[in-house]
Amino acid sequence: MTEYNYDLFVIGGGSGGVRAARIAATHGARVGIAEEYRYGGTCVIRGCVPKKLFVYASKFSEEFEDAEGFGWSVGERSFDWTKLIAAKDQEISRLEGIYRRNLERTDVDIHDSRAVVEDAHTVRLLSTGQTITAKYILIAVGASPNVDTSLPGVEHVITSNEAFHLSELPDQIVVAGGGYIAVEFAGIFNGLGVDTTLIYRGEEILRGFDRDLRTTVREEMEKKGINVILNDTFSKIEKQADGSLVGETKGGRSLQAGQIMFAIGRRPHTSDLGLEKAGVEMDKIGAIKVSDDSQTSVPSIYAVGDVTNRANLTPVAIREGHAFADTVFGGNAWTVDHSLIATAVFSQPEMGTVGLTQEQALEKTPDLDIYKSSFRPMKHTLSGRDEKMLMKMIVDAKTQKVLGVHVVGPDAGELAQILGVTLQMGATKADFDRTIAVHPTAAEELVTMREPTEQLRG
Repeated sequence: MTEYNYDLFVIGGGSGGVRAARIAATHGARVGIAEEYRYGGTCVIRGCVPKKLFVYASKFSEEFEDAEGFGWSVGERSFDWTKLIAAKDQEISRLEGIYRRNLERTDVDIHDSRAVVEDAHTVRLLSTGQTITAKYILIAVGASPNVDTSLPGVEHVITSNEAFHLSELPDQIVVAGGGYIAVEFAGIFNGLGVDTTLIYRGEEILRGFDRDLRTTVREEMEKKGINVILNDTFSKIEKQADGSLVGETKGGRSLQAGQIMFAIGRRPHTSDLGLEKAGVEMDKIGAIKVSDDSQTSVPSIYAVGDVTNRANLTPVAIREGHAFADTVFGGNAWTVDHSLIATAVFSQPEMGTVGLTQEQALEKTPDLDIYKSSFRPMKHTLSGRDEKMLMKMIVDAKTQKVLGVHVVGPDAGELAQILGVTLQMGATKADFDRTIAVHPTAAEELVTMREPTEQLRG
């Protein structure tokens, strides 16, 4: 008779938890997993995947307009929100089915229940009250949208969770926040014909990204008709007799909307999980403290993904889950390098980035060569659309190593993936210079920028 019911029990059926469960099972471990909502996690169910489907939908409004510059006559057109929601729901259900089948194929026991930690080796399923023991427990419950609970009228707002399931599209919406989720949803609603306002407390949107890209994206959003309000926040929200909302701001503005959406960050989903009772240390926002190999302060309990608040991206959670399973069950110890992560923001225009921002690079070395090019994408020479593309490369002036590459424009996310490989290999400016351009493409600009637009010394 074995000492535990499982070698590993995973709490959370998102990308990181599912990857860890599957890999551990392929290494011969007896694995159970519990999820209280739907398998696939935030990314698949109410995050990256449905969001990008919405981005695709929202871009057609401009595509129809641009087509006329290429000789197409586009007739009467209309948009049906309910059809988009139904198609999105069908695709999400398909993907959830794949997640479940992949777990079943590796003989992982699936529990459709919220699970909480009882002690270092025990979890309890709330749906049945059953207690289950495991040699190791992995916490992979992700994060949840923040709202300002002290704000009068906050009960009237929605978050990204609800935005995916609205029964109808509002005529007006105000999105509060300046991060990638807020910026992406502002672009989505605007592209679908909604009168859209973005309000953010900071001096510029997309904090943490390169300053030039932040400014470029905001300027292009404004060109598309999004009203961007900076250095302001809501002071109260009131619901009117007709069901509409009015948000009063600290700056004295009165903003009317059919919906007000908060996208002001996310918090680790650790509340009432039993972690304190088990002795798992967390920081002030509830993120689980872990070592480089994802181990918590309790040796038998590990945590991966957004719940650790390291690099809150789905591919990172997947890598962390895989590393954990290989290390603990596969005899192949390795850790995830969080120092160089390529990422994309599906704003409109899109943003792709890898490596250091100019501000971050200056903290490491005072000597930088900056290469920057701003131009109209070739498509818009005929469409007539007033939109620019930005490419920026940050190079260590002494070693000529490329420290960061940042792109705003069509397919920037696709470019970021390949650029991530080059920076991971330690590419220098000379490596880019001797690479023959692919013409005519926007990406060729990355290998044809020869003279620095700015030289920073000392």
